[in-house]
Amino acid sequence: MEELKPPTERRASFGQTIKAVMWSFFGVRKKSEYEKDAAQLNPVHVLIAGLIGAAIFIATLLTIVHFVVAK
Repeated sequence: MEELKPPTERRASFGQTIKAVMWSFFGVRKKSEYEKDAAQLNPVHVLIAGLIGAAIFIATLLTIVHFVVAK
């Protein structure tokens, strides 16, 4: 039977995760930076940061639309 690989240590802080997720929203990343992030980021932190980023993005769009339509 195949032996399991040991789990990799995730050393990135939540702040580093937010930075990586924001760059992902922007859509510009170097391949080397992406590979480094993929090895270090905690998937739970990525999910939480993505949800927070999406909520901020939607709230910003709704605020802009509210001000444009109100005039």
